[in-house]
Amino acid sequence: MGAAVGLTLIPAPLPALSRDAQPRAAPLILAQAQSPEEEELLRRKKREGAKRDEQRAPRAERPAQRERAERPAARERETVKRRAAEPEPAITEERQKRRKDREAIKRRAAEPDTPAIAEERQKRRKERETVKRRAAEPERAIAEERQKRRKDREAVKRRAAEPEPAIAEERQKRRKEREAIKRRPTEPEPAIAEERQKRRKEREAVGQRAADPEPAIAEERQKRRKEREAVKRRAAEPEPAIAEERQKRRKEREAARQRAAEPEPAITEERQKRRKEREAAIRRPENAARLFDSAKEKPVRRKPGAETDQPARARAERLPESDAAAQARASTNPVQIGSVLSEEGRRIERPRRERPEVPEGAELVREVNNRFIFQTNNTYFIERPREERFIIDAREVYYEELPRSRQREVVVRSDGTRIVTIRNRWGDVVRRVKILPDDREIVLVYVEDDHYDEVLEWRDPGLDLPPLDLDIPVRDYILDAEWVEDPEDYYTFLDQPPVEQVERTYSLDEVRRSARIRDKVRRIDLDIINFEFGSAQIPESEIGKLEGVAEAMQRLLKENPGETFLIEGHTDAVGAELANLALSDQRAEAVATALTNVFDIAPENMETQGYGEQYLKVETQDPERENRRVAIRRITPLIAPVASSE
Repeated sequence: MGAAVGLTLIPAPLPALSRDAQPRAAPLILAQAQSPEEEELLRRKKREGAKRDEQRAPRAERPAQRERAERPAARERETVKRRAAEPEPAITEERQKRRKDREAIKRRAAEPDTPAIAEERQKRRKERETVKRRAAEPERAIAEERQKRRKDREAVKRRAAEPEPAIAEERQKRRKEREAIKRRPTEPEPAIAEERQKRRKEREAVGQRAADPEPAIAEERQKRRKEREAVKRRAAEPEPAIAEERQKRRKEREAARQRAAEPEPAITEERQKRRKEREAAIRRPENAARLFDSAKEKPVRRKPGAETDQPARARAERLPESDAAAQARASTNPVQIGSVLSEEGRRIERPRRERPEVPEGAELVREVNNRFIFQTNNTYFIERPREERFIIDAREVYYEELPRSRQREVVVRSDGTRIVTIRNRWGDVVRRVKILPDDREIVLVYVEDDHYDEVLEWRDPGLDLPPLDLDIPVRDYILDAEWVEDPEDYYTFLDQPPVEQVERTYSLDEVRRSARIRDKVRRIDLDIINFEFGSAQIPESEIGKLEGVAEAMQRLLKENPGETFLIEGHTDAVGAELANLALSDQRAEAVATALTNVFDIAPENMETQGYGEQYLKVETQDPERENRRVAIRRITPLIAPVASSE
């Protein structure tokens, strides 16, 4: 096999050329291809040359030395990595301890409970049940109290319908005696005298057994009435014994009349005492404040021409006979009230009302417990977010934006009832409607909001009216709860119409802030509720005193679900004026909350406002219980058309 021949072109070095020298062609050198043995020899020489070069190089630049120098650093890095991967002994012990605890818990859960563990679990279960029972005790106590009162009322009704056993026995006995008299008409007089004596003693015994003198007198009258009817039926019987019986009954009736006209001394003294106290209250003591709240306010500048256009006193007209009669002037041009949901709205998030708008001419004085106190026209008034009572326990609450910068709030209750409130741009309530589950709308508040849209300015509408002067007894205008003997009086009093004409429907803010407008309706002074000094909490022992007025409010709401009641809070003059104003507002809200939680009065049917010491009932700067009171007014004819609310 012949050897391969290769040609390698190797240029020869060029000699230096002068400027005039002529270039010459480079010679070609022919190289013969190397054999494998030669190639291996050449590679060995190259390796030996590289080794000699490495030996000649400095020690630090040698690869082997560099590798050996880097080994400690590499080992240190590996040690750091192993330490990072392996936790510290304390952490490892803690993890091991927790793992053992979990395994022990699993074993105890899988194994039957030991007596100690079983007792501990039972003890904890009982404690949880005790906590639940304690949480449910207040509601259970209230329910039991209601059930107890209901049973007491039913028992009283049954006792009223069923005569007492002694009276029933007495009637049966007299019936038998009358039949016996008919059978023995010729009986001699001594026997009749003894019989009369016997009956007189029996009547006296029956009178002594009667615990209550007044019911006994009423029962005696009823008994005598039935006996007179029986005597009339026997009037045609001519027997002498019957004639004597008639004479006897006549004398007994006369004696009964005398006893009815002249009650027992204790009853007479008690009645006389109460009569004197009521007369004293009506005459009012020398230090009693003025009757109307509007007369107690500081003088303010009236609207020009108001005093000249109106009479000095508003007494010319007689009292309205109904709410409709009181609104006769306002209803001359009736307004068509459409559905509160007729306008299309745009859903928005709940507006943040950090504080109410400050009316022009007013000044924000202080903030106390999320309540804002303003001053205007030498008087103070307090404002706060009032929708909180409405949205408690609500199923849904949403807000919508309406034209003219108004907002619509819709509160949906669990039974499907909706409370819809529309506020103008200043936050004033211009409409409030309750929509029942059958889509029937009950108007609670309605006021024309055109005059609210232009200017944020508060002006008392009572300045356009003359001072109020009534020619009626005080007890017909103010009902003191302290003198109420029959709870029916609350209903009768609240059901009465305003004491003068209502010129137009007013907004809630106008009614709350204007004493002259509030004076149009009567009020109940609940001065029987005793608050702790400086506290707005109602003691549990005092809540029962609200039952009478709460039942009256329930009856009125059953007749007209659109009724609205104003709960007023008042204090005496002891303490700082602004602190008393905030305290009175908290007490009014506490009474409204109790009426809702205990007696199921819907929150949308009540408005609250505190007045502090501005309207004292007794003119004194000393502590006075009659000044620490809560008042209730029915303001429905002031804020809603009667035809719409009924």
